[in-house]
Amino acid sequence: QVQLVESGGGLVQAGGSLKLSCAASGSIFSINAMGWYRQVPGKQREWVADITSSGTTNVADFVRGRFTISRGNGKNTVYLQMNSLQPEDTAVYYCKADRVVRAVGAPLSDYWGQGTQVTVSS
Repeated sequence: QVQLVESGGGLVQAGGSLKLSCAASGSIFSINAMGWYRQVPGKQREWVADITSSGTTNVADFVRGRFTISRGNGKNTVYLQMNSLQPEDTAVYYCKADRVVRAVGAPLSDYWGQGTQVTVSS
């Protein structure tokens, strides 16, 4: 089994910053990429950013220049530094591990964390 645990969400005023963390644990041989998504009630979950095992990062246009994704030294941890937060960034933020290999020859699987609430007040 693979578990993803997010932390770092909370309430912040507009213009403030938060740093989200996500740690993957369990039976993991390798993870091809890790990323962040967000969702508000009544809307589809949307992709925010991701980072590959080689360190290539991609960030959605609507957060480029404000959000930065990075990985920990162990590579099973991913961070999302969020600066200049705006009320429209309010959402539940989810961590995702893409194409996780649990053992050599095992099928690839994706895993999601439980989500962490980010609320930005105006």
